[in-house]
Amino acid sequence: MQAVVLAAGEGTRMRPLTAQTPKPMLQVADRPLVAHTADTAVEAGADELIFVVGYEADDVRSYFGDTYRGVPVRFAVQEEQQGTADAVEAAREYLDGPFAVLNGDNLYDEASVAALFDAAPAIAAYSVEDPRNYGVLSTDGETVTGIVEKPDDPPTDLANAGAYVFPAEARDWLDVPLSERGEREITDVLARVVDEHSVTAVEVDRWLDVGRPWELLAANEWKLADMDRRIDGDVRGDADLRGTVVVEEDAVVEPGVTIEGPALVQSGAHVGPNAYVRGATLVGEDCHVGHGVEVKNTVLYAGSNVPHVSYVGDSVLGTDVNFGAGTQVANLRHDGEPVRMTVKGERVSTGRRKFGVVAGDGVKTAINTSLNAGVVLDTGATTTPGESVTRDR
Repeated sequence: MQAVVLAAGEGTRMRPLTAQTPKPMLQVADRPLVAHTADTAVEAGADELIFVVGYEADDVRSYFGDTYRGVPVRFAVQEEQQGTADAVEAAREYLDGPFAVLNGDNLYDEASVAALFDAAPAIAAYSVEDPRNYGVLSTDGETVTGIVEKPDDPPTDLANAGAYVFPAEARDWLDVPLSERGEREITDVLARVVDEHSVTAVEVDRWLDVGRPWELLAANEWKLADMDRRIDGDVRGDADLRGTVVVEEDAVVEPGVTIEGPALVQSGAHVGPNAYVRGATLVGEDCHVGHGVEVKNTVLYAGSNVPHVSYVGDSVLGTDVNFGAGTQVANLRHDGEPVRMTVKGERVSTGRRKFGVVAGDGVKTAINTSLNAGVVLDTGATTTPGESVTRDR
């Protein structure tokens, strides 16, 4: 079965991390987010991958090439971002037979996607406590009878998890009109399939829509926990590695370091001496975590440095970030409420009691900088010595 993987979006809610990198190519554990989606499709039995690309398309092309894990790869270009049906229609010329559609910024457990492929035509469903913020499926047993967007009175607790298997004729049903929000929706295609076919709702055991920075943390928590312990790099002296820890070849862990997994230290990274890394932490390629530094439940992308006597917790640092000596990140509100941050101009809850900062590529803080919980530092932002930053910059 062909699998269409949607990877054209810019990811504006993930800014500033997507200023130069398309959201599907943001790293989760040891590979891009969209690669986890592709892996799931291949494991489920996809015999061809069609990536729909747009923003920074060359990043996706160069990563996947002509084949991925022995499966042929093609690329289709979505010229304008006009919704999910429009994205799939960009791949229409390549479709031949039943086809799956997966969002390249979603994570699924592999067994559930395999069950989805087997049940074709089908849609992935995920049971949620409050379905009012989702597209919600109406069902008769396991058969889908309809879908309604963000209903005040949901017919079920089954949210649309954004993965589908369509019959071959759906290839000719992709040209749907614009919705009220100005997009051509894949759910309108689904509605016609439901009218003409018996569509199975396949309940997935685990699903994560990775749209905002704190969900990127959650994605790393999931995938880092799935790794197997492996020590290929240079671990020196009395360094103490506990639990699921991966140290890649050409990485160095100095004496006095404690790493409590799940954690991944990638090639070229240097940790220590006397550093403490804990929680679900990614130390990316060529990163430096130095003396007296504590990094907890954090993502450090390639080339970033926290070299001297700092604390960084529950944060996401883009590429080539440098935190000056004594930089401290707050990650907890005194009132115990979830940390809030600004996404596309709107102040929203992260839903996380602990959440630190988001630093775009090339951010540099000066010595003894304090960063408040939920602060976003834009690409290339800087601070002054001793500064306390309480608002986005």
